[in-house]
Amino acid sequence: MAVERVQTGVRVDKRLLKVLKALAEYRDMSLGDLLEGIVLHAFEGRCALSKDTLAMVKDLRRVYGLELTAAESHCHADDPAGGPKDRPRGCEAGPGI
Repeated sequence: MAVERVQTGVRVDKRLLKVLKALAEYRDMSLGDLLEGIVLHAFEGRCALSKDTLAMVKDLRRVYGLELTAAESHCHADDPAGGPKDRPRGCEAGPGI
């Protein structure tokens, strides 16, 4: 199946991006291909990552200091200075998006 890919500017946590880039490099694929695979699997309610890959992600999270979790998604406040910020008031972890 042919797909039409477009260039996009997406803002993402710096540490998360480092983990994603390292994982893509480890799997010898582009960052875009990695993201497409993860998202398409998620849309079908499946995990895109094998147990071995999840173990690699755990190591990469430690290396790059990525402490954010799924429970904290959508509860981040941007800091113009680039440092960590507290969660916005009223933000409580939920089951997902």
